[in-house]
Amino acid sequence: MSQTKFLLDESEIPTHWYNVVADMPNPPTPPLGPDGKPIGPEALTAIFPMSLIEQEVSAERWIAIPEPVREVMRLYRPSPLFRAHRLEAALGTPAKIYYKYEGISPAGSHKVNTAIPQAYYNKLAGIKRLTTETGAGQWGSSIALAGQMFGLEVRVFMVKVSYEQKPFRRSMMQTWGAQVFASPSMETNTGRGILEKDPGNLGSLGIAISEAVEEAASRPDTNYTLGSVLNHVILHQTVIGLEAKKQFEKAGDYPDMIFAPCGGGSNFGGVAFPFLADKAAGKNVRLVAVEPTSCPTLTKGAYAYDFGDSAGFTPLMKMYTLGHDFMPPGIHAGGLRYHGDSPLVSQLYHEGLIEAVAVPQLATFEAGVTFARAEGIIPAPESNHAVAACIAEALRCKESGEAKTLFFNLSGHGHFDMASYDKYFSGQLEDFHYPEEAIKESLAHLPKVG
Repeated sequence: MSQTKFLLDESEIPTHWYNVVADMPNPPTPPLGPDGKPIGPEALTAIFPMSLIEQEVSAERWIAIPEPVREVMRLYRPSPLFRAHRLEAALGTPAKIYYKYEGISPAGSHKVNTAIPQAYYNKLAGIKRLTTETGAGQWGSSIALAGQMFGLEVRVFMVKVSYEQKPFRRSMMQTWGAQVFASPSMETNTGRGILEKDPGNLGSLGIAISEAVEEAASRPDTNYTLGSVLNHVILHQTVIGLEAKKQFEKAGDYPDMIFAPCGGGSNFGGVAFPFLADKAAGKNVRLVAVEPTSCPTLTKGAYAYDFGDSAGFTPLMKMYTLGHDFMPPGIHAGGLRYHGDSPLVSQLYHEGLIEAVAVPQLATFEAGVTFARAEGIIPAPESNHAVAACIAEALRCKESGEAKTLFFNLSGHGHFDMASYDKYFSGQLEDFHYPEEAIKESLAHLPKVG
């Protein structure tokens, strides 16, 4: 029988993270302060420990993973690489399809890969309390778990539409000891101001970030944690791609194309960046970021300096953005409803080293159901974006007769997202292509710098 799972031993958990900055053709664009001038690391000390700030600005290719972090990671890593034989047969494609399954983590997604080191470094720095935002809840669940592992209090501002759609994600966070607030909330000046103007506001990741940053900056015992976008977050996620490269060696194969969902960029960067080093060395591998048509940051946004949050608390970062006051519709892939994208992912996309596609909501659920009926695993709505793009390419291979090797990151399971599947089966979900006029209106409010 053909091999289905490609497994690594715990001793093969990566000992170092891979920093893509070392292999980028051009240095990363610097963050700017409100005056439009580059800021130094000291500007971030109000909300991050120095150890994470050093990783944020590092150009070293390899950064050692502390042993206490690897020890906690042994609870679920290495994650398996699967050959999707049954999906290939169902599609009738000559393509070989592989997927790496990050849903085996205790929180059910890849987000734990950065939550653990972030909690560890904050603990070392003497911090007692962490704040964060979360969309669909994967990140909030992950940092709640990591806070419990290292004895830290965690407060999560959860985008209101997801807070209402996904009550069991909230229960997960509370099980691990976190406090969860629907954002915009009455806990911060930002939240109170927004609710005064718009009591029915459904929230956005930008608003939730503002609330979490505001609270962290106001207390010396509290730091902010972020589940995506920033360089150090993507750095921590490279354990996915590093393991996958070892697993492809065991399989005697190598991907022609790699697909991953892309909201803030940590999922995509985590799996794709280690392969980008091979691309730089001459390997012909295509790296495809997949986003929703309702929040088309890379495919429809502007490459410009913008705030990472709605209120303008964060430094200005050069990224593909739809505008920091962009209000996305309440799609069920809550983790992909961010107005911007990782500056590293954005720069590499701008320079033509990676690709991006946008897919509509109904197609993602159709793909997720097709995958689940063949492979058994029910993917998270975010993960369905990569599934959809990969299946579309496999069907193109069916038409052309090409036997490509396709690989996607199955970033989490959908066990806490079944309400969205219920709506799909009952015909209550709809596609939403964000209007060009609305995007132009939002982009008109970009800061006048850079």
